[in-house]
Amino acid sequence: MIHLGIGNAGHAFAVLAFISALLSAVYFMVATQTKDLEKERVWKRYGRIAFWVHAGSVIGVVVTLFVIIANHYFEYHYAWSHASTTLPSEYQISAFWEGQEGSFLLWMFWHAVLGIILIRINRLWESSVMTVFSLVQAFLSSMILGVVFFGSFKLGSSPFILLRDALDIPMLKINPDFVPEEGNGLNPLLQNYWMVIHPPTLFLGFATTLVPFAYVIAGLWTKRYKEWIRPALPWALFSVAVLGVGILMGGYWAYETLNFGGYWNWDPVENAVYVPWLVLVAAIHVMIAFKKNDTALRASIFLNIAVFVLILYSTFLTRSGILGDASVHSFTDLGLSGQLLAYLIFFTLISVGLIIWRWKTLPKSTEETSAYSREFWIFLGATVLCLMGLQVLIPTSYPVFNSIGLWFNQVLDLAANADSNVQYSQPQLWFAVGIAILSGTGQFFWWKKMDRKEAGKTILPPVMIALLLSALIILVNKMRDLSFMVLLTTAVYSIVANSIIMVKVLRSSPRLSGGAVAHIGIAMMLIGMLWSAGYSKIVSKNNSGLLYSREFSDRMNNDNILLFQNETNDMLVSGENLQLSYLGPRVKLTDGSLVDKQKLSTTRDPFLLVAREEVTTTKEDVVAKGDTVLLENPENTYHEVLYTKPNGRQFLLYPRLQINETMGSLVPSPDVKRVWDRDLYTHITNMPDPEAEKEWSETDSAWLAIGSQFFVNDYVAVFRGMQQVSEIPGVRMRPDDLAIQAEIEVFGDDPNAPSNKLRPVYLIRDSRVRMIPDINEGLGVKVSLMAIDPEQGRSLIGSNTTQKNWIILEAQEKPLINVLWLGTLVLVIGMGIAVFRRYTEFQKMRDKAQEA
Repeated sequence: MIHLGIGNAGHAFAVLAFISALLSAVYFMVATQTKDLEKERVWKRYGRIAFWVHAGSVIGVVVTLFVIIANHYFEYHYAWSHASTTLPSEYQISAFWEGQEGSFLLWMFWHAVLGIILIRINRLWESSVMTVFSLVQAFLSSMILGVVFFGSFKLGSSPFILLRDALDIPMLKINPDFVPEEGNGLNPLLQNYWMVIHPPTLFLGFATTLVPFAYVIAGLWTKRYKEWIRPALPWALFSVAVLGVGILMGGYWAYETLNFGGYWNWDPVENAVYVPWLVLVAAIHVMIAFKKNDTALRASIFLNIAVFVLILYSTFLTRSGILGDASVHSFTDLGLSGQLLAYLIFFTLISVGLIIWRWKTLPKSTEETSAYSREFWIFLGATVLCLMGLQVLIPTSYPVFNSIGLWFNQVLDLAANADSNVQYSQPQLWFAVGIAILSGTGQFFWWKKMDRKEAGKTILPPVMIALLLSALIILVNKMRDLSFMVLLTTAVYSIVANSIIMVKVLRSSPRLSGGAVAHIGIAMMLIGMLWSAGYSKIVSKNNSGLLYSREFSDRMNNDNILLFQNETNDMLVSGENLQLSYLGPRVKLTDGSLVDKQKLSTTRDPFLLVAREEVTTTKEDVVAKGDTVLLENPENTYHEVLYTKPNGRQFLLYPRLQINETMGSLVPSPDVKRVWDRDLYTHITNMPDPEAEKEWSETDSAWLAIGSQFFVNDYVAVFRGMQQVSEIPGVRMRPDDLAIQAEIEVFGDDPNAPSNKLRPVYLIRDSRVRMIPDINEGLGVKVSLMAIDPEQGRSLIGSNTTQKNWIILEAQEKPLINVLWLGTLVLVIGMGIAVFRRYTEFQKMRDKAQEA
């Protein structure tokens, strides 16, 4: 049955959200323009009602789409594309925003929430600010309309389109009411807890950039050129914190899930979010600097507009399809590229037009800025931040430049350097040096007016302390790279300088310490990035002196370690010689525990496996022979590797391989051992093809009595006995079947490891014999019960051998990476202190104005 009602309701809510946003914009605009106070109140009330209707409609769209996903209404293309019946509830939430329409909806939701908050907390700016807010919401609402005009012009892409209308396939033409029993599901790589919280955080960051932009436009429109900064500043600070946290959440997801060995890969989509954040950081600094300095005012206007325009530009880059294969994160084009471009151009022209219109009346500064003023150092820092962003933005925009060239029949063929270290990391390092110096030095000028002589006295002590500390660190760690030494020294200087300021401020007024705390966090992040990226080293060296394969790359042959199952190999980590043992593949159950995959048999349902023998999970739960277990995700296989230190202490890591059809191959994900000063980052780089059919040797058979020993694949094996069984995993038994099961115990190379039990079956059905062998992939052994001679008290045991199960592992040490994560926390604390202070100041100002 097709559930048309819920989809029609969702589409109606989407249309209502668009219309009410437009009406709200019109009502608030009229309220802003009118000079009659009574009419202004009336139009404001209409605007509020329209926006509340809009917010309710957005929530209606959210609820209906989630109901469709949660109830598996796969007649809808969006639910079929992104959800499945086996998807856990938390990942159904992720499925909501995996597609373009859902992510636009998430963005709209946050705008609606922020709009309601602004209506309630700031009536002085309500009309002009909410005009901008409502207009932006109207544009965003148009993205999910999916309405066709004049037979060919499509406005938006609806998440409520039916499968039969989205796919042009014969089956749906023959039977339009066909509803698939299962959906495609969420990309397995996105089935991660970070993908539940990262997108909402990131889109909240996107949404909050609209607030300062709306205040800027409102200030230019109503000629309140200076007054807009105080209410906008707390929001800009909040936006920096939230957007920064969202970006780092994405980095941490990449670090835990992907296998490129880090948290940032200079992907174009990553860059497109990073650049607006840098400009936003520059914007808050010039806003903070503004008091009577009109140069800071103009810079604040330009930068806050630039931030929002860059957010729109990043949206265009990500969703228009223009990046093509340049990014693994970009969406495919749903026909929205024209709308996105119009969205970008409209708000860019509105902003530029307002600046030109008001340019002559904008306050001008006639006073020159002294090199010993706080404004000078803040402007210098803002300039470095903007140049830092520009250096990333230009090569990221090469696909756009190439497309523009094609419009004029010019083939530009611009491309960023394939070596991201040369293209991005090295230039960004030197910009980071500048930021570290300025964030330390600027604080002294911010808190104290100084001339040249006094500046020297104030700055020299932290410089000397930083040089001494850095020299000690450089000598102890034998640093040789000049750029690394310079970055370390300047980051240490920033920490020392800001710590001095922080201590002084905490004694007098702790709420003023936000800037110093945030700067310390940034400097800590720089040190964490420097060490974890610059001094990351591969520790999984091939010390055997042999090539694994001539088909492998030099890196795989030299910098990876080969592990056969149940055998040991050595690896030098932090001066300790660790013994590694590969214990075999594992699968994760729905309770989060892992269990030996080799002791389970498949069923028709990929989520259900049957225990071939008694097996214990990592939570010490016992699964009896013949019991079924439910998998969390059948695409994932975890490979258990035991690490033993010289002192006997052990730990386990489970690097993962995932069958991911979306990515077109087996996708490795790392597992990380965390200690206070470094991470051991491991991932699988090669293993036997799990889909390939194994090549077994010719059968080697022998007549054996119970208790006899024999050799199979160089392992000692013992024939322990036989018994009649009534159940065989994976086989449906008949009443007249006779099944005899043998037990073969095979001993591996490790005398301390438990032995392996193999149980081949000799099945007689309808006077015909069927041999059901048992396989141990880790040992590369298959044994069969081929015949039984009860008179002689012996049985014919057959054995075949193949390549032992193996993996090739790469392991990296990432020193001081926890300093990066700790620095992020310190940064957020500092931003939180700053937001609280600025919002408290705004509240006092607002209350005085309302009383007046």
